[in-house]
Amino acid sequence: MRLHAAIPTAGIRRVLVRAPNWLGDTVMAVPTVRALRRALPEAELWCVGTWVASLLEGEPGIERLLEHPRNWPARVRLARELRRAGIDLAVLLPNSFEAALHAWLGGARLRLGYAGDARSGLLTHPVPPPDARRHQVAAYLDLLRPLGLDPAVTAPTLHPSPARRAEARDLLARIGIAPRERPVAIQLGAAFGPSKLWPADRLAALADALEGDWSPAVFLGSPTAAPLLAAVARALARPPRSLVGRDHPALLPALLAEFAAMVAPDSGPAHVAAAVGVPVVTLFGPTDPRLTAPAGAGQAVLWRKPPCAPCFRPVCPIDHRCLRAITVEEVLAAVRERRGARAPR
Repeated sequence: MRLHAAIPTAGIRRVLVRAPNWLGDTVMAVPTVRALRRALPEAELWCVGTWVASLLEGEPGIERLLEHPRNWPARVRLARELRRAGIDLAVLLPNSFEAALHAWLGGARLRLGYAGDARSGLLTHPVPPPDARRHQVAAYLDLLRPLGLDPAVTAPTLHPSPARRAEARDLLARIGIAPRERPVAIQLGAAFGPSKLWPADRLAALADALEGDWSPAVFLGSPTAAPLLAAVARALARPPRSLVGRDHPALLPALLAEFAAMVAPDSGPAHVAAAVGVPVVTLFGPTDPRLTAPAGAGQAVLWRKPPCAPCFRPVCPIDHRCLRAITVEEVLAAVRERRGARAPR
């Protein structure tokens, strides 16, 4: 492997950050984007990724936010655009071969990324993979060391615009949530797979208990969470308050900022909520909170680790003991503690 100890920053006029492919990982990459912007204030900063336009639409100091194309003909067209623009440095946060190949096709003069996936030959500056026990926020920041940077590890933050906040409040009003109420969000679904999901009957019991506390429980999720919502609804004492499938990615930070607290699996929305300052009770099962727990003050992780965890399997092959070990009572207690700690908006 060709290792380069340092990248000279002189002459870097345009920087491309290839953001991660997952929502939560993109949130965890925000401190890295900001560290680059501070370190190279005279350079144009471009970001490309699936979620950057939604999460970073109001982020200052970014020249362009580009959606990463889903198919190769579109990726080739984007690579041609990047080549014409002249990219001096590409910082590749995904560890995939595809990310390195696209940066090479795009003509980036310097290509910085972690080695692996047979892609070192496409990188001008391959970096040895980080410690497997390193939290993902820190692992992304560590990638900047060849630039002579050693930024402090900070929790990601997002700042939705007033216009988005007003749009979110209007959406909540449509399901009967008044502006001064302090609802609790319950996230349904996770892109990883069903092994991250708490049982439907416990989600229903939690929602009923929250309603008994005079805290409206609002279910959130993409349209793919509709079957889980239906299962929860069958176990509820009253019809669910639901925004499942009714929001959109650019609204998500503003919408989550309206809640007093959130309960979620290890998922992208949990990271978004934490980044807008909402206390999140994150339920971990097959994955490892030491690597991907939402960062920031007031965050809580519940993980009843059996011998088989973390298995990182999208589908549990046995009895899902990791998440079944988490009780409604302990989740409710964690929510009550954090809901009361958040100042009224």
